[in-house]
Amino acid sequence: MARIPRIGIGGPVGSGKSMLIERFVPVLARDGYRVCIISNDVISKEDADRMRQNLATDRGLLPENMVIGLATGGCPHTAIREDPSMNMAVIEEIERDHPGLDLIIIESGGDNITTTFSPALADYFIYVVDVAGGDKYPRKRGLGIENCDLLVINKTDLAPLVDADLDVMKRDAAEVREGRPFLLTNCKTGEGIGEACGHIVRDVLFDAPPKGAGETA
Repeated sequence: MARIPRIGIGGPVGSGKSMLIERFVPVLARDGYRVCIISNDVISKEDADRMRQNLATDRGLLPENMVIGLATGGCPHTAIREDPSMNMAVIEEIERDHPGLDLIIIESGGDNITTTFSPALADYFIYVVDVAGGDKYPRKRGLGIENCDLLVINKTDLAPLVDADLDVMKRDAAEVREGRPFLLTNCKTGEGIGEACGHIVRDVLFDAPPKGAGETA
């Protein structure tokens, strides 16, 4: 079976991981890329259900069976790092049954700044922080912030409400990241979403055309 490229998306509860995915998918779908989403949570499958409703049922952007919810029943980072066997089993089925997919997005359950993905599970790791957590967030460092392939500072519209200075966040992120990319996003307005998808297409898909390119209806 051919390996389908995989992106891991991690970050604290409420940082906007699911909403970010909901903004990624239309951009990727517009360009012809076929995506599957695996959404991890500790107990519920609420995020997966919402994404399925928003992306598959209401907008028809992907088949309903391409949004998969996993209730991992333990610490969020265990299922994506220490023992990703549950996710790996699902991915094996996806790769066997849907070889025409271009990308698998794996959303972690809400976790802390030590979040990372096992390299056996994800080829590329996006870590999401929320401006509402304060402008100190990037300089708190942590494995997720320091080592992810792309740091996303989300919910920029909340900065005035919590007295967060976006310039401070950008300065600290640049220092902590030591040249690795980061960007600011606002899922409500779409700010930064195109740029983030650009990283995915260049750095994960290597600018390859969608597998279904040239297919006729």
